[in-house]
Amino acid sequence: MNAEYVIVGAGSAGCALAYRLSEAGKRVLVIEHGGTDAGPFIQMPGALSYPMNMSRYDWGYQTQPEPHLGGRRLVTPRGKVVGGSSSINGMVYVRGHAGDYNHWAEQGAHGWSYADVLPYFKRMENWHDCGHGGDPEWRGSDGPLHVTRGPRDNPLHTAFVEAGRQAGYPVTDDYNGAQQEGFGPMEQTVWKGQRWSAANAYLKPALKRENCDLIRAFVRKVVIKDGRAVGVEIERGGKIDVIHASAEVILSASSLNSPKLLMLSGVGPAAHLAEHGIEVIADRPGVGQNLQDHLELYLQMACSQPITLYKYWNLFGKAWVGAQWLFARKGLGASNQFESAAFIRSDKGVDYPDIQYHFLPIAVRYDGQAAAEGHGFQAHVGPMRSESRGAVTLASSDPNAAPNILFNYMSTESDWSDFRKCIRLTREIFAQDAFKPYVKHEIQPGDALQSNDELNGFIKEHAESAYHPCGTCRMGDANDPTAVVDPDCRVIGIEGLRVVDSSVFPRVTNGNLNGPSIMTGEKAADHILGRRLPASNAQPWINPNWRDAQR
Repeated sequence: MNAEYVIVGAGSAGCALAYRLSEAGKRVLVIEHGGTDAGPFIQMPGALSYPMNMSRYDWGYQTQPEPHLGGRRLVTPRGKVVGGSSSINGMVYVRGHAGDYNHWAEQGAHGWSYADVLPYFKRMENWHDCGHGGDPEWRGSDGPLHVTRGPRDNPLHTAFVEAGRQAGYPVTDDYNGAQQEGFGPMEQTVWKGQRWSAANAYLKPALKRENCDLIRAFVRKVVIKDGRAVGVEIERGGKIDVIHASAEVILSASSLNSPKLLMLSGVGPAAHLAEHGIEVIADRPGVGQNLQDHLELYLQMACSQPITLYKYWNLFGKAWVGAQWLFARKGLGASNQFESAAFIRSDKGVDYPDIQYHFLPIAVRYDGQAAAEGHGFQAHVGPMRSESRGAVTLASSDPNAAPNILFNYMSTESDWSDFRKCIRLTREIFAQDAFKPYVKHEIQPGDALQSNDELNGFIKEHAESAYHPCGTCRMGDANDPTAVVDPDCRVIGIEGLRVVDSSVFPRVTNGNLNGPSIMTGEKAADHILGRRLPASNAQPWINPNWRDAQR
């Protein structure tokens, strides 16, 4: 078994890499531990709460007890299936803000500024504005990844955007275009009523080529000889084999599994590897460090009119939605229901948005538990640029052991003040006239909780991961001792080895990470092939009053 390029992980970045490298005539082998993505639970957008909670599709990781969240262990789903986390995520499509990528470049990820990455976002997209406005100049029209908008039939979606306008915030037609800041429609990776995962967009077309193959196996480590990666050790059917890579091994195994594989292979913090009896091949103290994520809360309101999705939250309703989807790919099952969004700045002096909203016309938890109140709606809200950093470390030298994951959430004072601000700003939005016909009362946190201490208690108990882990193999200057990969995604100190996934992000981007992860695969493929798209001259919108006003 051998290929030129062996890609570990058929997730968001790995699928894009497989497509672009095989398109260029390279022999590519993708190794994925998980199984098929066939079946309604994955392919039906409205069923998104199911695959994330199914051990068949998820690695089943959870954090160590988080010290600042009362010792809670938070679930950390990662896709163990063809398509990776793009097959189990919420299908929300956000590029991130120009300021995020300019910050990457300032941190040593040269060539990854917004001007450099925008052409790749355009190349990957097949954007359907569906007559809703938006910004065709900034968008791509013939890429593999279909990006659409939900129908926004529910009046609550309009009420949310109108309430934002009434509260004094900008409105934006396209947060993925020139202007992220403001309230407007949300975008989703859904096409013709079906989840448009990286597997559907990239891997399945790539596998039709003779020079691209997929095998199911569990990768135990990278095989490194004389300072060069020559293949990977795999386990399948109870046997251990080596698959050889004549050109490169590329880890696209997630921000949790890529650093784990590096450490098992002898690349990582020397003292930590020695603790586990692993021979140190390259001492890279940054491997597994710099772990970050987005935390969020949902503020839930009881609705005074029976217009929410709760009316389908019963056996008959779910059967009806499921049947409509199965036979026609239409109806509520054809959308992820995240159809309105907002990005706002938390304060004056903040130059670009640092708070994100997902709006949902039902009051329900990620695990599918509806609010006891019945009809309701909710806004998911959280700060985008927390300063808290955690780590992924080895629990054992046994490849089958899950890694130790500690995000160290809420470890800075600013995290708490930022979250309290999120709650208070959201309450203000829900108090606008646009919501007057619909708001009955606040379910969660509840009007009784007002003081800083009361809100802190609520945050400690109810903050949840938005499932955006990244940063554990940080990209930076090749001379930076804390960087893991250089700006070509090559592991510093080892030949023939790259990491290409959200691990390499120096800092978490604004919003959901699927879009930036796919872009990373797209762009890294060009780095490997020795070519680049020309940089963009487009100038994104920055609020002219950002120094003096919060809105």
